[in-house]
Amino acid sequence: MAVPKGKSSKARRNSRRANWKLTTPGIVACPRCRASKLAHRVCKACGYYDGQKVLEVAQEK
Repeated sequence: MAVPKGKSSKARRNSRRANWKLTTPGIVACPRCRASKLAHRVCKACGYYDGQKVLEVAQEK
């Protein structure tokens, strides 16, 4: 069974745990309609992904 060789200090323990942070989502502009969208996902405003129509989006009146 693995046993630690010595006591880890609070600073060493806390600095190891300090790297659990959130990253910002990759928000980019849609090349077709310039609406902001998540990268590598279908645009919710126009329904296009990679230059092809993927979703049928209802138009507002």
